Amino acid sequence: MNGIPPPPDSPPLRRMVPTALGEPAGTALVKVTRPELARRAILQKTRRRLMVAASGFGVLFCAVAWRLADATLLRPEPPRRLMAMERAIAPVEHQASRARITDRNGEILAVTLPVTALYANPREIQDAPDVARRLARVLPQLDEERLVPRLSGDRQFAYIARSLTPREQQAVNSLGIPGLYFEQSERRAYPQGRSAAHVLGGVDVDGNGIAGIERHFDERLRSRRNEELRLSVDVRVQLALRDAVLRAIGEFNGIGGAGILMDVQTGEILGMVSLPDFDLSDPVRRDELELRGEAAGTSPRFNRATVGVYEPGSTFKLLTAAMALEYGTVNIWGGYDASRPIRYGRFTIDDFRGKRRWLALPEILAYSSNIASAHMAAAVGPQRHREFMVRMGMGSRVPVELPETALPLIARPQDWREINTMTVGFGHGISVTPLHVVTGAAAIANGGMLRRPTLLAQEPGAVAPGTRVISERTSDTMRRLMRLVVTDGSGKSADIPGYFVGGKTGTALKTGPNGGYLQNKRIAAFVGAFPMNAPRYAIYVMVDEPKPNASSHGFATAGWVAAPAAGMVIRSVAPILGMVPETERMAEIQASLAMPLQPGRPPASQQRAPVAQGATQGAAPRAAQPAPPPARPAAATVTPAPVREANLVPR
Repeated sequence: MNGIPPPPDSPPLRRMVPTALGEPAGTALVKVTRPELARRAILQKTRRRLMVAASGFGVLFCAVAWRLADATLLRPEPPRRLMAMERAIAPVEHQASRARITDRNGEILAVTLPVTALYANPREIQDAPDVARRLARVLPQLDEERLVPRLSGDRQFAYIARSLTPREQQAVNSLGIPGLYFEQSERRAYPQGRSAAHVLGGVDVDGNGIAGIERHFDERLRSRRNEELRLSVDVRVQLALRDAVLRAIGEFNGIGGAGILMDVQTGEILGMVSLPDFDLSDPVRRDELELRGEAAGTSPRFNRATVGVYEPGSTFKLLTAAMALEYGTVNIWGGYDASRPIRYGRFTIDDFRGKRRWLALPEILAYSSNIASAHMAAAVGPQRHREFMVRMGMGSRVPVELPETALPLIARPQDWREINTMTVGFGHGISVTPLHVVTGAAAIANGGMLRRPTLLAQEPGAVAPGTRVISERTSDTMRRLMRLVVTDGSGKSADIPGYFVGGKTGTALKTGPNGGYLQNKRIAAFVGAFPMNAPRYAIYVMVDEPKPNASSHGFATAGWVAAPAAGMVIRSVAPILGMVPETERMAEIQASLAMPLQPGRPPASQQRAPVAQGATQGAAPRAAQPAPPPARPAAATVTPAPVREANLVPR
């Protein structure tokens, strides 16, 4: 071996090769040079790399094949271009600047929607009259005469229309008028229409709350726009209440009316109606809210339920009876003489179709005696009477979540005399709102707790705080008396079988601009609760200035006007609220509520001591009224004080 590499056809190393021709084979060592080893190493590395690359490409091709099979056979997907078009067409969720308002069941009462607004730059308008004429042609809701001044002048901005439909926007755009522009805006919408107009109140053209709930919770609706505001109102109850009051107004040709339905245990207002009402879709103008006096009273935006103050009439006899029972000045078997009118100078307190005899307490309410109620209030005394009225909430505004609430018209302590006590005893000489009356009636029926009325939904089972104004014993007696008025008195038309309605009618004359009473203008109202064996709801229905008709035999008193409307409401809403009429136990329940018109005096051992509620007010209770006195005693003498009417006879 001389270092010369072997020829290409030389045998491999360590291979047996013959040494000579004809000789046996031998063994010889073949050496491989370093270049050859390097070459072979490179080939080996290349071979490994090719295997790795081939494996990688194999895995990749398998993945692509699986993805294609999945996308085309197993889970086919739409083309990307179509998906992009769908995303472009899909509406973008609108971030409203004001929270939604819903009823207690989640029904939308108010919501903010995106709209397109039309505005103009008057400096770019060449011919304002011509532009106004062309705009009025495609937008009929615009007033051409009022539009011309808005399109004229040196201003650079003037709204033309706050809300346009897509078709109206296209019509305006097709006019090709320079100086007209579009912008994205918002509009407050009220899907339930007029049903809760005075409760919601509305917003102005800029979306600011200007009345009702919208104004009271304006800051909350703006700052917590993603959190809806849930009211205690039930849309179904609201509609039924509105229909009943509207029907009563139409039947008796009234100028307006009001209705309220309240939960006596929580104070929640499930329905509040004032008629006439208005369309919430029309922006509120501030000049409509600034009306005063008679003009305000006839405006559709005037809320008769919380702003209208009226003399409550005989509905206040419930408060008078509860007060007398609470102070112990009368018992159910006691009573007062109503045989003669009470005369004071040239004025007279008389009864409407009176019995002209001594009346027991149940008869006083059932027959709605003004004379006996005046005597009953006078027995309590002026000071304690006024204190009781204030304790029942009749001396201040009702603390409800509305900015539109009125202050009652009540005499000051230094001006409250015995004649005031006598007239207020049967609902004259004091003016309160319907919400005052129904809140007081709820306290009388629910066990004696005066609870703040609210328009906000409460959690189920929540216990509403309250102030005790009468004892449970007095409340129990008053429930039986209220039931008696409906079964045997002036409220018969409000009775619905199985719901055991109780309440009181009230008819009061309206006062004129000079303070005197108007003999042909009255308020007819009914206030009550149901069911009286376990009160759940209080109801108030009122018709303003009803007129007699043939069906009422020439009368326009509350028994003919308001009581039937209240019955209509109860018949409609009770099933909606989940109340089943107790028809199978009617006799049993009615027996537990029964109250005779002339209860007999029980034995002395069974007579209960009078409730010392008056002691908490700084005055001791008086003794109970004795047994019926001889017929036709002398009329009571009263302290001189101004009286505004000559014949206090409405029922």
